[in-house]
Amino acid sequence: MAKAIKIKPDNSTEEKIKEAARIVFSKKGYAATRTRDIAEEAKINLALLNYYFRSKEKLFEIIMLEKLQSLFGMLLPILMDSETTLEKKVELIASSYIDLLIVTPDLPLFVLSEIRNHPERFTEKMQVGKLIKDSVFVKQIMTKRKDLHPLHFLMSLLGMLLFPFIARPLFGSIGALDQKQFEALMQQRKLLVPEWMESILNNN
Repeated sequence: MAKAIKIKPDNSTEEKIKEAARIVFSKKGYAATRTRDIAEEAKINLALLNYYFRSKEKLFEIIMLEKLQSLFGMLLPILMDSETTLEKKVELIASSYIDLLIVTPDLPLFVLSEIRNHPERFTEKMQVGKLIKDSVFVKQIMTKRKDLHPLHFLMSLLGMLLFPFIARPLFGSIGALDQKQFEALMQQRKLLVPEWMESILNNN
């Protein structure tokens, strides 16, 4: 009886698969991507991909969590910086989120799924408690608008940034925007969202 061949884990192969997944997910989106597409992009056979990652879902989760952790790792120093004004923080958040979502359009739906199905895991990994309770950002909101719960401001800001990407397939299906037009609109939104949020801050 032939012995089963054991594959020795290789970090370079694992990273090659993840990089191929980033490319294919960005091009096709989660729903249209097959594990075979990722294997072909990585130039490996499907069995090897399945050895490293059990499913498309698992690979997608890993890629999206990496994206989120990268974003939060970049934003947390900004949000905790006492030298940066609240208005400047909003500008940086809007720009960073939109840049990330343009290249990772499935991220908002992933975030919503994580929040709904694994709220504790999402909170722990993204340090949401630290952001809401301890950040200079939230303290600045409370100082600027003492009559406004800071979560109202956060909800409005995130809604303005995330919803266009969640609704993007709808805009495409009715022929309202092609990809180039949508991205141009999002570049404009980098400037508009800070203006809209500033009007909330100044509406005492």
